[in-house]
Amino acid sequence: MAMLQFFIAVDVTVVNVALPSIGADFGVGGHALVWVVVGYTITGGGLLMLGGRLGDVLGRRRILLLGTTLFGAASLLAGLAPSFAVLVTARLLQGAGEAIALPAAMAVIVLLFPEGPRRSRALGVWATVASCGLVLGFVVSGIITELLGWRWIFLVSVPFILVVLAAAAILVPSERPAGPAPLDLPGSLLLVAAPLLFTLGVVEAGEADGTLPWLPPAALVGAVAAGVLFVGVERRSRNPLVPLRFFRNRSRVLANLATALVSAALSTSFLLFTYYLQDRLGAGPLQAGLTMLPLAVSLIVASVLVPRLLGRWGARACVLAGIGFTVLAMAAIALVSSLGATGPAMIPAMTLIAAGMGFGIVGLQYVAVTGVTEDDAGIASGVQRAADQLGGSTGITLYVGIGFAPTLDGTDPFLASSFLAVAGLAAAGCIAWRISLPAAVTEETLG
Repeated sequence: MAMLQFFIAVDVTVVNVALPSIGADFGVGGHALVWVVVGYTITGGGLLMLGGRLGDVLGRRRILLLGTTLFGAASLLAGLAPSFAVLVTARLLQGAGEAIALPAAMAVIVLLFPEGPRRSRALGVWATVASCGLVLGFVVSGIITELLGWRWIFLVSVPFILVVLAAAAILVPSERPAGPAPLDLPGSLLLVAAPLLFTLGVVEAGEADGTLPWLPPAALVGAVAAGVLFVGVERRSRNPLVPLRFFRNRSRVLANLATALVSAALSTSFLLFTYYLQDRLGAGPLQAGLTMLPLAVSLIVASVLVPRLLGRWGARACVLAGIGFTVLAMAAIALVSSLGATGPAMIPAMTLIAAGMGFGIVGLQYVAVTGVTEDDAGIASGVQRAADQLGGSTGITLYVGIGFAPTLDGTDPFLASSFLAVAGLAAAGCIAWRISLPAAVTEETLG
C-alpha cells in the first residue's frame, strides 16, 4: 500500500520541474501546461469519493486492483504520448486510477489496524510515504528530466506498479462485496466539473489579451452552478457520494475543511519553489531538483517526530502548529523573492514547509478517520483524500493563478501568491481551533 501511495504521490508533483521540457517538446506555452498539473489532481480528487464508494460496495481488494491497473496503464500512455492532447488525456486517466485505488488502499489500512497505537503507526507510515513522494517528485523529476528526458518520469513507475499489483493480489484479503447498489454518477461528474470550470475561469481571467472575454465569467458561473447542483443531487440521491450522516460528525467535517485550506498553501509553495529556481534564477532541471533535496530530508525528519508529539500534544495542537509553520514558510518565500536571493536562501522556507506538512496533514488525517467503521471507512478515506487534492489544485489555481496573472503586471507574483496563501491559512487556523475529539488523543493511546 505504501509503495502504491508513493508513486501516486510522486505523480502529483513530478511534472512541475519537467514542465519547461514538456512545453518545448510539444511547442506548448505555460498557459496550456497548467492543465498537466491541475488536471491530474482535480480529476483524481473529484472522483475519490466515488472510488471510496466503489470499494465499500464492490469490495476493496477488487477495486484496489482495478484502480492500480488503470493508473499503471495511464502512466505508460503518458510516457509514450505522441502529442500534448494524449499526454493530458493520460494525466486525466492517471487521476481516475488514483481515485479508484487510493480510498481502497487507505480503507484496507484503517480496517486492518485497530484504533490506537497500531493504527497510529500505520497512518504515520502512510502519511510519511505520501509526503515524501510529493516532495521527492521534484528531485526525481529534475534528475530524470536532465539525464533521460521527461518521458521517463512516467515510465519509471510502471514496473513498480506491476509489483504492487502482484503483492496486493497475494497479501490483501478478499472480502464479500456488499452487493449491487446504485452509484451516484451524476454527483461524481458534478464534483469534477465544478473545480475544472473554476480553474478555467480563473486562468482565463488572468490573461491580459484573452480572445474570448465571455469565457471566464461563463466558466465561473458554471462552476457555481455545478456546485449548487451537486448539493441538490446529494440531498435527493438514494445512494449519495457523501451520506448526510457524515456531516453529523463535526470534528470530521472541520478536519476536512482545514485539510483543503492547508493543502492549498502547501501545493502553492511547491510551485513557488520551482518557479523561483527555474524562472527567476535560471536553474536547470537537475539543479532545481537537487536544491529542493533539503525539503525532502526535513520532511522525513518531521514525519518521524510527529507521531510522538501527536500523542503528547493532541491532534488539534499539532494541526495549529503545522499551520503556523506553513504561515512562516510563505512569509519566508515572499522575503527571499523580494530580496532576489540565491537558491539556498529558500532552504529555511523548505524546512518550515516540511514541518507544516508533517504536523498539519498527519494531525488532520488522524481526526478525519477517527471513529470510522467498516461501513463508512471508504467514504471517510475518500472525503479526506478529496479534500487534500481538491484543496491543493484549487490553491494552485487561485493563489498562483492570481499572483502570476499578466493583468497584475508590476506586482511581485511571489508576494501576491504568498499573501493569498496566508489568508487561506488564517481561515484554516480558525477552523482547526474548533476541532475537538470525543476522546482525547493521549500518548498512551498512540503508543
